[in-house]
Parts: sequence; C-alpha cells; structure tokens
Amino acid sequence: MGNKLYVGNLPYGVRDNDLEQAFGQFGSVTSARVMMERDTGRSKGFGFVEMGNDAEAQAAIQGMNGQPLGGRSLVVNEARPMEPRPPRTGGFGGGFRNEGGFGGGNREGGYGGGGGYGGGRSEGGYNRGGGGEGGGGYGGRSDGGFRSPYGSGPRHGGRGGYGGGDNRGE
Repeated sequence: MGNKLYVGNLPYGVRDNDLEQAFGQFGSVTSARVMMERDTGRSKGFGFVEMGNDAEAQAAIQGMNGQPLGGRSLVVNEARPMEPRPPRTGGFGGGFRNEGGFGGGNREGGYGGGGGYGGGRSEGGYNRGGGGEGGGGYGGRSDGGFRSPYGSGPRHGGRGGYGGGDNRGE
C-alpha cells in the first residue's frame, strides 16, 4: 500500500491547511492538497494527502473514511495513479467528423486542411492549402482564383475554389 491518499466529497470551503489539520491526528502529513479549478479558483471537492508512512496512511483511511467534515461525509482511500486520457482533439468548433474549425479535427481541418475557417468538406471558408480530399474555401486546391503561398498540392484534381464544388478552371 502507498502512503498517498485520495480524499473525496470535500466541502468547497476546505483548503490545504484544513486537510493537513484533520489528517495530522493520524501521523505526520507530508503534503495535503485540495484540487482547485483553474478558471474560478473554487475547490473541485477532492484532494490528496500524503502521510509519513504506510501505517499512518492506513490509520488515516480507517479513521477518516465516512467521517463528517464541514457537513459532508468524507471518502478516503488509497490514491491510484492517474489513468492516461486520450489526446484532446478539436479547437474552436473543430472535431466534427474530423473536419472544420479553427485548428480542429484530426486529419483535416483547422488552418489549412479540409474545412478551415468555417466549414468542412466543400463548404467554403478560408482554407490555406487544403489537405487530403476535402478542399473548399478560398484557394483550396484550385487552378483558378487565388493560389496560396503555402502550397496547395497537385495542380489538377480535388475540389475547391471560391465556394467548394468542382472548380478546376480547365
């Protein structure tokens, strides 16, 4: 067993030093931390306490789990390592069918892939370069009209031009 404990169901008013005081009766507290929301500075309602050794940690679990603190019953158990989460996709409105958005999607989309500023597939929007099939937007894989200084792939084929569709200017 480890000596790091998860403490859940904390009242939102509890801070690091409150946790340290509450768990101090079971042994030496190496660290006590209440997790806070980055944007609002408000408690997330859980935290972590690290005890001096395994025996103290076990005593703290038995002594504090289910006990009231600030009107709420605490949940105390051994902290587990954080599970890996899948990478985030998307961006400003991106991630819809892997296209579109300002910097979103997986394979296409964002500034210079499938949809670009304002749409996926052949829906228009400002598309510097175009990628894969997709296209659309000002200059995405098109012979006629604006050619992007960032390159736009092969000279023939693909969809694109001013509003999407098949606009190769041949």
